[in-house]
Amino acid sequence: MAIPPPLADDEAAPRPSELGLRKIIHVDMDAFFASVEQRDNPELKGKPVAVGGAGGRGVVAAASYEARKFGVRSAMPSITAQRLCADLIFVRPRFDAYKEASRQIRRVFEHYTAVIEPLSLDEAYLDVTEDRLGIGSATRIAELIRQEIRAKTRLTASAGVSYNKFLAKLASDQNKPDGLCVIRPGEGAQFVAGLPIRRFHGVGPKAEERMHKLGIATGADLAAKDIAFLRQHFGSMADYLYRAARGIDLRPVAAHRVRKSVGGERTFSEDIGSGAALRATLENIIDIVWERIEASGAKGRTVTLKLKFTDFRIMTRAASVPHWVSGKDEFASLARGLLEAELPLPNPIRLMGLTLGNLEGAEDDKPARDEAQLSLL
Repeated sequence: MAIPPPLADDEAAPRPSELGLRKIIHVDMDAFFASVEQRDNPELKGKPVAVGGAGGRGVVAAASYEARKFGVRSAMPSITAQRLCADLIFVRPRFDAYKEASRQIRRVFEHYTAVIEPLSLDEAYLDVTEDRLGIGSATRIAELIRQEIRAKTRLTASAGVSYNKFLAKLASDQNKPDGLCVIRPGEGAQFVAGLPIRRFHGVGPKAEERMHKLGIATGADLAAKDIAFLRQHFGSMADYLYRAARGIDLRPVAAHRVRKSVGGERTFSEDIGSGAALRATLENIIDIVWERIEASGAKGRTVTLKLKFTDFRIMTRAASVPHWVSGKDEFASLARGLLEAELPLPNPIRLMGLTLGNLEGAEDDKPARDEAQLSLL
């Protein structure tokens, strides 16, 4: 999520008339990779499925809802996932199949609006303030979209409907899987007030722990803090938190975003700082990100490493070559060189990311974002 610009010290919360209310739908496919695998292989129906590499350095890229009942989550080491669920079935990713399903879903969206902002293969924002069919009701359009996706792909989608992007995304997660949630004008602040703080985008385990120590457990607790307090404790994230706690988001649906990079990042449940752990994590990210690069058809010249420390400071390091990165070996070599140049790190990190940038030849759609910790940058 893009963080809104900072508030001026004397800036009051915008009045409802200033919020540029729109009709926004956020559509999020349910366990997309795993659901495609279960659809295409009837033997996997109703069974715990993990998309990714089994054993060794393997990482879960996506998990079916049957697997999630055992605590299996995306970005989890495969060995850990197998310990949690002895009957877990691993399948290798098939990005061609996921891309084809995504194209079908995109065509459904285009039937109702031209204002579409894809976030990945499996989710997108739609602005239906002025819909193509003159239906008028965003809720009705969301219902029709979900029905049409099911009919054409045999997959289920959850949708959130609201008057801004932040609320629509929260809503799409509210009644998963195969659910619909609507947050109407005037209801946003109340809806956010009742949410646990972890539901806010960007609030991971460590941030949640810090907030709890400050007496912030819910959206209501967050809204009770003034901007000066938030800036003191959360720095550049304060302005986003201030607005989000009030259900405010002024960003339009960006229908023609230009992709600048392909990559992924992993947020850890526990901070890591040892060289061995950092190197192993990087190898996992290299494997998954390179699959996404190949799936997208992208070519690039710049590899960027991103590290977020426990105090939320972010370090990025980049290496460029005069030609297109020739393959996985060169991509991995550049990434490893970036990490090695920074070791030992001054502090443990809570997030590591890797991207290929300076692109040419990428498709319109971003490659698929993993459903939880491993996500596209």
